[in-house]
Amino acid sequence: MKIIDIKNLVKIYKEAEIEVAAIDGVSLTFEEGEFTTIVGPSGSGKTTMLNMIGGLDRPTSGSIHINGTDIGQLRSSQLIDFRLRNIGFVFQAYNLLPVLTAKENVEFIMQLQGKPKAEREKRAEELLQAVGLADRANSRPFKLSGGQQQRVAVARALASKPRFILADEPTANLDSKSADKLLEIMEILNHEHHMTFIFSTHDQRVVKRAHRVITLVDGKVASDEKTRIHEHI
Repeated sequence: MKIIDIKNLVKIYKEAEIEVAAIDGVSLTFEEGEFTTIVGPSGSGKTTMLNMIGGLDRPTSGSIHINGTDIGQLRSSQLIDFRLRNIGFVFQAYNLLPVLTAKENVEFIMQLQGKPKAEREKRAEELLQAVGLADRANSRPFKLSGGQQQRVAVARALASKPRFILADEPTANLDSKSADKLLEIMEILNHEHHMTFIFSTHDQRVVKRAHRVITLVDGKVASDEKTRIHEHI
């Protein structure tokens, strides 16, 4: 089932009166259950593409439909609500709230959604169990390693029951062991729960595990290759 449909997407930035096309006429679709990575040299448009799919940045022209909704036509308040209910984010910098415990960080997005306390607590506990951190539920971020913080960030991204997860360089700050553990957890979530992941990365460890690799060069799609069959589809 197609969940993202991108048509003729363009994003132009002005730098000292010069216009630079960060994304230049890209058309792509993404199916439910994909484990896809977007690669390319620095400045190729990877993060810009992810930010536009996530509604964090608006296109100059073209369209992005998510579950049939043209997110470029939504007002800012509608877009915030749409993101909250449809998209999970995992960032390079973890972005956990330092004053909250791991469990409270996972619960936070459900609190914004207005979920009842009992439901929030139950789901947060289940998700921390899924990422192997049930025993660290009451730890604040400064008590957790980088890999553990990133796994809390994955649990938080899943908490809202999103249609897909956008992960921007999620392994960039992690050592090899932590990165492998994180990717293993994401693969299990993809395989067993049909969760859709779209990565932006330079990390070959992520690329090797991907089912589809999209290469951007100068804001255009240079190649789009299926590298593995989805065993669970």
